[in-house]
Amino acid sequence: MYRKQLNKDKVMKALIKSQGVYTIEQKKNVCLQLCASIMSQQLSTKVATVIYNRFLNLFKSKSPKPAAILQVPHETLRSIGLSNAKAVYVKNVCNFFIEHRLTDARLYKMSNEEILSLLTQIKGVGQWTVEMLLMFTLARPDVFATGDLGLQKAIIKLYNVEYSNSKELFEKMNVIAGNWSPYRTYACRYLWRALDATLIPM
Repeated sequence: MYRKQLNKDKVMKALIKSQGVYTIEQKKNVCLQLCASIMSQQLSTKVATVIYNRFLNLFKSKSPKPAAILQVPHETLRSIGLSNAKAVYVKNVCNFFIEHRLTDARLYKMSNEEILSLLTQIKGVGQWTVEMLLMFTLARPDVFATGDLGLQKAIIKLYNVEYSNSKELFEKMNVIAGNWSPYRTYACRYLWRALDATLIPM
């Protein structure tokens, strides 16, 4: 589906050939997924996974709802490895979902722009966090996170991008990513995988 478009880009064509085909699927319990994203911020994948599993072990259900998460004492969230700020932000997310009566079904029907505008109202949830939610939970095919450091590194290296400031870098990144639309999410997956596979020197 997406390969025809991405194969027009020589770099993407090579990455697709080496990595194979990706699929993206919607995940349930968007609130929980957003909480998980907050927990993983600025942590390695391994450490984030450990903390998230500790979090899930606090509940009988492996897919706890916002009300159940709010019942967990702040000290308990701190004890599993969450910083004070992250423990507060997780509660902020749950309170927001309850107050706005947000459901998976409602969020699935909203546009990317509507979701960004809505969820970034939550203290502790920034644009990058919502963009990751759009990509990996809501499975939106055409999302590009200009502010992601991994994507910046991959594009600079693979596309030989030269720039004098952040604004110029972002402009050049968006021009390159424009060629991938409407499948920019898939392109991002290939770039991240290229980094993970140490194909690009860190």
